[in-house]
Amino acid sequence: MTASQHMVQANGIRFRTMVDGPPQGDLFILLHGFPEGAESWSRPLSALARAGYLAVAPDLRGYGLTEAPKEVEAYAIDHLVEDVRSLIKAFGRDAAHVAGHDWGAIVAWFFAARNPEMTKTLTVLSVGHPAAVAAASRDDKDQQERSRYVALFLLEDKAEQVLAEDDYKRLRAMFARPNPEAVPRSAIDHFTRSLARPGRLTAALNYYRANLSAGGGAWEKLANIGNIKTPTVLIWGDQDPALGRLGAESTASHVDGPYRLEVLEGAGHWLQFERPDEVSRTLAGAANR
Repeated sequence: MTASQHMVQANGIRFRTMVDGPPQGDLFILLHGFPEGAESWSRPLSALARAGYLAVAPDLRGYGLTEAPKEVEAYAIDHLVEDVRSLIKAFGRDAAHVAGHDWGAIVAWFFAARNPEMTKTLTVLSVGHPAAVAAASRDDKDQQERSRYVALFLLEDKAEQVLAEDDYKRLRAMFARPNPEAVPRSAIDHFTRSLARPGRLTAALNYYRANLSAGGGAWEKLANIGNIKTPTVLIWGDQDPALGRLGAESTASHVDGPYRLEVLEGAGHWLQFERPDEVSRTLAGAANR
């Protein structure tokens, strides 16, 4: 099977989506993070399609060929959650299996909390429950160190300047930590070219600016979402440079439904590229439980 591209109207925005799998299959929606795009899910997308699911990976608002509102407030979590709800409806469904990585994981957590009746299963990559990560960013020196980059990302114009310097050298370098060969050069080039278009790097950074704050408690604004009742799996790489062990291990206390933490030893942050087969098996396995 080969993914096809579809432009979909949802929540007042035109989304570009990658779609694969039988139209009658259960819907699986896959949400990417910063600084990526729908292509980060290419291999899991194909694997899910072969397993009989209708797999959909959108470019989130501001990314890829999806429209990019200019206002910072347009990237607040409420709008991002509504994007997912509207996308599920746009594909003619009342519910879906929801998965997310990085910022897509945060959106997925919030979606499951606010729309449990629409969330068949929840699979999150790298990012623990927002309340767990908020507590770690407030109290844990290790997580505070890992979150230091957030202070830069919140600086309008300055962050854009720093990340764009020397042909986006720092942005490209993010993909090399800790496993330099994990993300193909072609993918890095594609994501970088996409964000180099006018206004697009700012749109991606607006996810941080609309939802996080400076200082040790960077994640505090996202803490109060309540416990999750949906069957949930968290996949976390123990070499992730941005998200430490405390946030991952304390997530269990914030999930009331069936829950499992899957630790990928030696893996970093870019799990769909570093461990695509394991991620794909976990996604399909979670949906079949």
